Amino acid sequence: MQVNDKPGSIAGQPRCRLMTSPEPAPSALTHHADDGLICGYRFEPDGGVHSVASTTEAHSLLSQQGPGFVWLHMNLSHTASLRWLRAHAGLSENFFEALVEGSRSSRIERDEDALFAVLNDVTFDFSFDAKEVETLWASVTRGLVVTARRRPLRSVDRLRTAVRRGAAMTSSVDLLDHLLRDQADELQRILRRASERLDEVEDELLAGRHERHGAELAGLRRLMVRLQRLLTPEPSALTRVLGRPPGWMSADDLQQLAQANEEFSLVLRDIAALQDRVKLMQEESATKVAEENNRSLFMLTMVTVLALPINLTSGLFGMNVGGIPFAQTPAGFWWMVGLITAFTGLIAWRVMHRLRDRGR
Repeated sequence: MQVNDKPGSIAGQPRCRLMTSPEPAPSALTHHADDGLICGYRFEPDGGVHSVASTTEAHSLLSQQGPGFVWLHMNLSHTASLRWLRAHAGLSENFFEALVEGSRSSRIERDEDALFAVLNDVTFDFSFDAKEVETLWASVTRGLVVTARRRPLRSVDRLRTAVRRGAAMTSSVDLLDHLLRDQADELQRILRRASERLDEVEDELLAGRHERHGAELAGLRRLMVRLQRLLTPEPSALTRVLGRPPGWMSADDLQQLAQANEEFSLVLRDIAALQDRVKLMQEESATKVAEENNRSLFMLTMVTVLALPINLTSGLFGMNVGGIPFAQTPAGFWWMVGLITAFTGLIAWRVMHRLRDRGR
């Protein structure tokens, strides 16, 4: 996707025009972004939205401390983005430490007079691979929201689309809440697709066609485990925020965060249920494979047992010693064939008799 900085309008105000395709690839941002700025908006208290076309304009807005708030979405793959954020965004050192350390645990916590959020989301080219889960870092104050990522993410793109379509954002916490809800919606869509695929795999397992689904089930389970581990918010961090919020947060802001946390809890329960379902299907597939292996082993054992008389007899008669029976008898060969056949038939009858008794 490419960000077009030509002016348009949202709620009667100028804005940047965004196409409905995904975020621009990191390679394209190197040539088209200004200090790693993917997009920026200034939200007015009356609902108006203005585009922020460059980091120069963003710096001017931040220095004015006007009404409303500003949202800046940054690309960390751009080499100049961290330098600009350190120099002009006024973010705390904890924010940059988290970027360097690569903190992946989802959480929303208080950072002095700001909210610091670490959110994990799937990449835009997500294809049900556990490795395609990336991190979005966010800092939220009364007048500024900064989000930063290294690869294009789906939830942020949904938020940008909502802003383009004129979604009302009355406060910075409102924008964070919208981002959390977009992420929950995206996870629900992933779970719905995974559930539909599991339905197809389950039908094939019940029909006995399970040979090719072992790797797919393992990949789905690995994805569910990774999503559950990375997306589960730290309850203690959010509890501390709700119990001792920054002074600029209102009661409505706290209620929004609490409701967003409840929605995430529902999604995580769905992930856990789907993970248990994948586990049961893996066990069913393993059981069928074990049954086939047992049948193959049984057939191999039967062949070995039935071939035992002829192997023993040929081994004994193959010794070059005197006194071998029927050595001087013209029909000795046929006598031995009949004897071996009789012993083999007796063993086969005994085995079949025991199998019938076990079946009963």
